[in-house]
Amino acid sequence: MIRADGARLRHVAHGTVRSSPRQSQDRRLHRIFTELAEVIREHEPTHVSLEKVFLARNVQSALKLGQVRGVALLAAAERDIAVSEYNAVQVKKALTGYGHAGKGQMQQMVTAILGLADEPEEDAADALAAAICHGHLCAFGAGVMAATNRRGRGLRWQADALPGGKS
Repeated sequence: MIRADGARLRHVAHGTVRSSPRQSQDRRLHRIFTELAEVIREHEPTHVSLEKVFLARNVQSALKLGQVRGVALLAAAERDIAVSEYNAVQVKKALTGYGHAGKGQMQQMVTAILGLADEPEEDAADALAAAICHGHLCAFGAGVMAATNRRGRGLRWQADALPGGKS
């Protein structure tokens, strides 16, 4: 969880949800949903950022990851929170400038950008990285809109930049 104040990003919280592999998949998904819903209730985010699934080690891993993503989407939808999804290359480029950065490099960048005392574990760093990616893109978009508004072009420029060129 981060807070974005323009281009300034501040760490709010992070963590991981752990479940036992001995539990049934439905119990594990319920635990994930319950904990995510509690975090959402506690921190009241206005936006959720997720990393898109690109590939998984095998079909079973992809299926389980898809189910967990569905639970995360449901937790956001239950509170009517907007969701943005970014692929791994987008997230890595937003943080490091290189779309194929390694996990360790990503953890270091998350730590540096948010001014954390310790590196978060991999899964928490991945989640924070998706949030940072979204924060950077929002700050960039706000800067572009402010610059175009100063030139008197306003929303027309934004509509013209969209595919099809019309709003």
